[in-house]
Amino acid sequence: MRRKDREIKDTSDKLDVIAKCKVCRLGLSENNYPYIVPLNYGYSFENGQLTLFFHSAREGKKIGIMLRNDNACFEIDCDTQLIENEKPCKLGYQFRSIIGFGKIFFLETNAEKTAALNCIIKHQTEKEAVYYFTEDELNTTSVFKMTVGEFTGKEKKQVSRDFGRDLAETYIDTN
Repeated sequence: MRRKDREIKDTSDKLDVIAKCKVCRLGLSENNYPYIVPLNYGYSFENGQLTLFFHSAREGKKIGIMLRNDNACFEIDCDTQLIENEKPCKLGYQFRSIIGFGKIFFLETNAEKTAALNCIIKHQTEKEAVYYFTEDELNTTSVFKMTVGEFTGKEKKQVSRDFGRDLAETYIDTN
């Protein structure tokens, strides 16, 4: 990471970003062409292993690509806000983001799919309920996970030395 001053180093802080955000951009590749798709997700972090869970239709472009190439990357971001400035070259953006790399695995058993779908629903709704799905629902839904090999976090915040003034007026460029 070039900007070490913006790195989110602590794993619990990175997990806070993952917990707060709701959309993950999944990056795939086929024949040297990138393909990116935004997806809702759920996640688990157990024994130092981050796993992201997704669902979709059983057919389509992303499914075909993942069946042929299980390598993937992802990007998650939130807490975004324009940092205004009268000088156009001093405009910026506040954010917190996570980028990572891993492998895609399709879940096959009804028990695996049900657990993953509950993880996604819990993350998206922030409710502790347990849901049950019919065999037909599970058979018509593709559920897959990304086992993350590595992930990094980065943030940019508005900075102000003069708390009596508008933050946009006192933005300090750290580039």
